[in-house]
Amino acid sequence: MRRAFRDTLFVRVTTSFQPRIVGIGGTLRPGSSSEKALRYALSRAQARGARVELFTGEAINLPAYIPEAPAQTPEVLRLVEALRGAHGALISSPGYHGSVSGLVKNAVDYAEGLRDDAQPYLEGRALGLIACAQGWQAANSTLTALRSIAHALRGWPTPLGVAFNTSAPVFSDTDEPLDAALAHQLDVVAGQVFDFALMRHHARTESAVK
Repeated sequence: MRRAFRDTLFVRVTTSFQPRIVGIGGTLRPGSSSEKALRYALSRAQARGARVELFTGEAINLPAYIPEAPAQTPEVLRLVEALRGAHGALISSPGYHGSVSGLVKNAVDYAEGLRDDAQPYLEGRALGLIACAQGWQAANSTLTALRSIAHALRGWPTPLGVAFNTSAPVFSDTDEPLDAALAHQLDVVAGQVFDFALMRHHARTESAVK
């Protein structure tokens, strides 16, 4: 454990590698709680040195995914290419009737476009998962559903997943979490995605040298 921790710090200090982290989530309503949580987590990854790209609102208002003939709109192609080049991702969904929203699930379904890649689907990428709802039951069940989706896409769900209750105000007028515990959790999940990407890069670099 101590050696792994030192290795992570070593990568941070000595490499110019900047992980690319893609954020997907939110709703079609600007400023939704799931979008604010996603933006905050992405900002924490960016503060660590990551390159980030956000897909929310109209950017994920994509045609219904059809496996036999997936849409090839500019918006779809942009999302697929972002995922192809990503070293990690953050996914944030509201809990609709106990599970992931159709908007977010439909967007994530387009990761099928990576099926035939050398690194298929989201294999080898850490996925930080965030869920919210007006009640703990739906928030937690949505987080569980996101974990199942991450596994199906061969991603690595981070040890910490974030679920929060929106039945009371959660964010300030400047979109900062009002609850210090939530702010900390979003920072930790962003850090875990970032660190995993660094460790993967470090491992591949060492392997190439050998």
